[in-house]
Amino acid sequence: MQRLTFAKAEGRPFHLLCLGAHCDDIEIGAGGTILRLLAERPGSEVHWMVMSSTPEREREAVGAAGDLLAAAGAKRVVVKAFRDGYLPTQAVEVKDAFEETKGLVKPDLILTHHRHDRHQDHRMIAELTWNTFRNHLIAEYEIPKYEGDLGHPNLFVPLSEEIARRKIAVILRYFTTQGGRRWFRAENFEALMRLRGMECNAAEGLAEAFHVSKLVI
Repeated sequence: MQRLTFAKAEGRPFHLLCLGAHCDDIEIGAGGTILRLLAERPGSEVHWMVMSSTPEREREAVGAAGDLLAAAGAKRVVVKAFRDGYLPTQAVEVKDAFEETKGLVKPDLILTHHRHDRHQDHRMIAELTWNTFRNHLIAEYEIPKYEGDLGHPNLFVPLSEEIARRKIAVILRYFTTQGGRRWFRAENFEALMRLRGMECNAAEGLAEAFHVSKLVI
């Protein structure tokens, strides 16, 4: 299989934009990929935006993002307080937040939700990503959940055992409010990475996967 890499513009750091509807989405969907990118590209700059939170969930999100982004050259973590499950009813305000972000970043890569995710908040963030950022590489991550909407991704990022373990540890350590949920289990997070690792023949059997609908080489 032909292996590609994310290009880095000469003379400036790699810029990464991470977008999530809820406080643990980015970590679950792309935490390993973020850790790998930062390890391979020291000095990278990351803009991280989460749309829905409560004060307690915000503390969790800020702690987890700070841990995952420890190797970043610069980082900006923004956690909004829109109501969980109601993002489509707050469309104007959410759109304004995207437009504000557009003026602050020039990302080489954007990590966001999948447009065919069955959670309405996730879909809205994905749609606004494509509506706001028109000339960027966008990779849509996947979130395992009850709805069973995992699809057929076409971009795979192999991960080491060390990175996969660290991703899971960060999720479990910081997002304690989610500990009572049946889906919030280390074995579930590992299982999806094992499945995607098998599909892409990853060296250590682990990977995260994304949907990329437009790619220019």
